[in-house]
Amino acid sequence: MRKIIILSAATLILSSCGIYNKYKPVSEVPEGLYGSESVAATDTANFGNLSWREVFTDPYLQNLVDSALLRNTDMQTAHLRVKEAEATLLTSKLSYLPSLFLAPEGAASSFDRGKATQTYSLPVTASWELDIFGKVTTAKRRAKAAYEQSKEYEQAVKTQLVASVANTYYTLLMLDSQYEIAVATEAAWKESVNATRAMKKAGMVNEAGLAQTEATYFNICTTVLDLKEQINQAENSLALLLAETPHKIQRGKLGNQQLPENFSVGVPLQMLANRPDVRSAEFSLAQAFYATNSARAAFYPSVTLSGSAGWTNSAGSMIVNPGKFLASAVASLTQPLFNKGANIAQLKIAKAQQEEARLSFEQTLLNAGVEVNEALVQYQTAREKADYYNKQVASLQTAAKSTSLLMKHGNTTYLEVLTAQQTLLNAQLSQVANRFTEIQGVITLYQALGGGRM
Repeated sequence: MRKIIILSAATLILSSCGIYNKYKPVSEVPEGLYGSESVAATDTANFGNLSWREVFTDPYLQNLVDSALLRNTDMQTAHLRVKEAEATLLTSKLSYLPSLFLAPEGAASSFDRGKATQTYSLPVTASWELDIFGKVTTAKRRAKAAYEQSKEYEQAVKTQLVASVANTYYTLLMLDSQYEIAVATEAAWKESVNATRAMKKAGMVNEAGLAQTEATYFNICTTVLDLKEQINQAENSLALLLAETPHKIQRGKLGNQQLPENFSVGVPLQMLANRPDVRSAEFSLAQAFYATNSARAAFYPSVTLSGSAGWTNSAGSMIVNPGKFLASAVASLTQPLFNKGANIAQLKIAKAQQEEARLSFEQTLLNAGVEVNEALVQYQTAREKADYYNKQVASLQTAAKSTSLLMKHGNTTYLEVLTAQQTLLNAQLSQVANRFTEIQGVITLYQALGGGRM
């Protein structure tokens, strides 16, 4: 009974020192993490919980994402990190077991040319450190936190990769649409240049009017070339994500894309479970917590049990044949005597690093909330602007057509025609860019909510 009381008291004392304490996961997030009340939500449904195949339904894009997840070098590196952490965790678990060694030994000796004597021993030795002060347990928990962090890092790389492939793919579709508009405008302007030259010969347009029309045409030609170059760059960027050499990318049309339009961001608390980078930061905090525990445990002695058993024919000054069985057992306690200053310094360092990890986790969580807020506002703003762009393009098309007809009848100047057509081109390009911004808002929101894990 006395032994039980003593052991219980010792356990209570050690627990109060914080050696055996387990890390307690964060269960609260800052109030208003997603921003204003119009952005915050209480619905537990979460857009980020959808599979990426449900969000990105374009078959060409799905094939690209599948290929990237299989071939991307960052993804493969992240997977190897998980394997490394898994091996480290296995090593820490094996620390609970005793160390066993087989150390056979044989010798032959002769004194003053006398008959040689032969001795041998075949012992098995064992050593086991008792985890009284939690050193092994803390090391195992720390290794487990590192393993979980590596898995979350892999998930973070996956979500980033899915979002990057989708962003680059839709950038290509946007550039394709802008290229088609620019090529069509180039063809129309070429006709305008020919018509203006004919009108100059007829005395209806002066040299300045023709020069201005030609200059605008040449400017549109350079825009077409710029877009062609940007398309090539986007294709190369996508090839890099796929870990492939530069090649043409098969793709659909921007106008045919269908993405979700109604979103639920869920409750902010879900951020702790859904965002792999947030979870990774918390596992870093857990590792720092256990590092502090290890620093505290360094102040306490190490208790080791060791022993050996085996056969030998050497019995001191006597040689016994056949050999006899020999066993021994030893218990030792090792207490650091001159390391107190170093241990105190290590504990201070561990506490400071734990505080750094806590601040890093809190900042990661705040950054996640800002990303959700900005993605929502980006999408909502692009949606609202889309209607205005549609009306603007329709009005400018009417204006360009009217000014062209008026110029043929001499009721307006070439400058009005040039201005109307140039403004129409810019509006059409901006309309396409705004559609891409809207899609990009969906992608960013999906990633910000932890989407892409499945």
